[in-house]
Amino acid sequence: MAKRYIAYFRVSTQRQGQSGLGLEAQERAVLDYLNGGQWELIDSFTEIESGKNSSRPILADAIKASKQHKAILVIAKLDRLARNVAFIANLMESKIDFVATDRPNASPFELHIFAAMAEEETRQISQRTKAALQAAKARGVKLGNPTKIRNVKGAHEAVQRQSDLNAAKVYPHIKVARADGITSLNGLARYLTLNEIPTARGKLNWTPTGVRNLVARIEAPA
Repeated sequence: MAKRYIAYFRVSTQRQGQSGLGLEAQERAVLDYLNGGQWELIDSFTEIESGKNSSRPILADAIKASKQHKAILVIAKLDRLARNVAFIANLMESKIDFVATDRPNASPFELHIFAAMAEEETRQISQRTKAALQAAKARGVKLGNPTKIRNVKGAHEAVQRQSDLNAAKVYPHIKVARADGITSLNGLARYLTLNEIPTARGKLNWTPTGVRNLVARIEAPA
């Protein structure tokens, strides 16, 4: 008998939901996981939300559908459900079977541990970002859109400062990816794209060249 599945996808913004950025990678991850066996994909649900927000009506609908059809809830990445231990615990208490394609064999205990690590990483990234912004402000850096600066030299300097700030925000994600064994520029670019980390221009599609330039900016000798 074929297993039944309900797919749950999440994107961070309305624009991204409309463009398909990030969503296509999630769909591919789910289909790659399902490939090779007898299965039936009953339905799929796409939520436009924040990773920090555990109030998700579309996810509630997906859970309800999973119960109704006695199906397994499948997602592309565990941290797309929530970087929040309590929320993961509540999901488990819903009594549905669910699986994350990046950790298909994880036990409930391991899922709690991973959620705790993701939650802590989110907190640390937030703290690093705030510290970087405060340090930049203390140095007299004017945070904002550098294109509004009329002086050409000042605009160039502002762009460089904004790039430095963005690099400080993104680099912690690269460190996490490296710790997971992702070290190539192509792999890091896919990781940042899948996790919806914006580039300095606000785009959500990373290239190996972009990753190389960012790493060079951070790791270059002083």
